[in-house]
Amino acid sequence: RGCAAVGAMQSALFLVLQHDGGRMERGSRRRGGETEEGEKGRMKRTIIKDWKTRLSYFLQNSSNSTKMKSKKVGKHRTYFRPSPEEAQLWSEAFDELLASKYGLAAFRAFLKSEFCEENIEFWLACEDFKKTKSPQKLTSKARKIYNDFIEKEAPKEINIDFQTKNLIAQNIQEATHSCFSAAQKRVYSLMENNSYPRFLESEFYQELCKKTPITRAAQGT
Repeated sequence: RGCAAVGAMQSALFLVLQHDGGRMERGSRRRGGETEEGEKGRMKRTIIKDWKTRLSYFLQNSSNSTKMKSKKVGKHRTYFRPSPEEAQLWSEAFDELLASKYGLAAFRAFLKSEFCEENIEFWLACEDFKKTKSPQKLTSKARKIYNDFIEKEAPKEINIDFQTKNLIAQNIQEATHSCFSAAQKRVYSLMENNSYPRFLESEFYQELCKKTPITRAAQGT
């Protein structure tokens, strides 16, 4: 279920498609007179459009959540396309990316494209869990996190070792703020060392770092 394996598979698939495409089109123009450069440009635009669709979804959901907590803050003020300089800061440290609402939404969209968004969702659930003050809510949230991410065949099961899972199962009986600390550190490290570097190399992130916007509409995202 690891992101690294999915990323490798996607890269391999892209190379296969690229090879087959080159074999079929070798020595001739692309369909409709489209050049190889034009074809690559079209593929790039499609990838970025797909990214923007996912990003809009996460920004919209985050915006709705924020508006429920405070009606004074509108989503158009809370979330906006970062400047290239701001986006470049995300490459300095993983925490810089997670601290940015837009950056976090973009990273979630990236993980979704790699079919491992459960990692960031678990990390966010743990961050929320640690801020919970009510003992009753702490217990109910601990049980929900366990059911969603930890137990065997959980809908968003994360990739952690059996011993850590067992320890969590014992700890949530009398939930404390440190119930998921070991698992959260493990997932954080997994994202920082695997998904984060690939995110920085992604087409979408590279576009954000350029001076020219993706599209005019993207500026208002």
